[in-house]
Amino acid sequence: MMPSNRRPVPWPQVHAERAALADDLAGLSEEDWRTPSLCTGLTVREVLAHLTAGASLNGLRWFAGVVRCRFDFDAQVAMRLAEQMGDSGADTLARFRAVVASTTSPPLPRIAMLGEAVVHAEDVRRPLGIAADRPVDTLTRVAEYYRGSDQVVVAGSRVKGLRLEAADGPFAEGEGPLVRGGTLALIMAMTGRPAHLADLDGDGVEVLRGRMDG
Repeated sequence: MMPSNRRPVPWPQVHAERAALADDLAGLSEEDWRTPSLCTGLTVREVLAHLTAGASLNGLRWFAGVVRCRFDFDAQVAMRLAEQMGDSGADTLARFRAVVASTTSPPLPRIAMLGEAVVHAEDVRRPLGIAADRPVDTLTRVAEYYRGSDQVVVAGSRVKGLRLEAADGPFAEGEGPLVRGGTLALIMAMTGRPAHLADLDGDGVEVLRGRMDG
């Protein structure tokens, strides 16, 4: 049997995460849209525009943008985000709803697209005080991916030498000081969100905190 972190990720999982986020953000005020997200330097509205850009950008357009930005990948991300902001928060949300069912993506593995949907959704939900129980199978797949990868964001290196155990699902990997908590909290900590460290227990939490501070 193919290892779970290498199984193809069905697009319906990605679409479900996008749709759930769109529903959660319906009715936000313009002040809400300006709330700082957990993604450093970006507001809630900007994170959503970033997700829209990712669902609108195929490999050819991605590479063209990289060339246009002279291989400055951060500049490419900022440029594509700006393209999807629209004139208001409601416009930004409408643009995102239009790509909920998109199967377009930059040259990334599909599991990375699922990871982006899960992580960036929590980047905006938590500051807004929105709680959302996500399917444990989806979260487990994302946790398995980040545990073994630094491809899109540094994650695998951050938790090297630590034992990660989910309290709400089957995810359990690594050897070393223990970090235990909800699967979503583990994902967010792996991807460098210190706000979720308070949701974790174990001797490895302070090790992980130190790696974020460093």
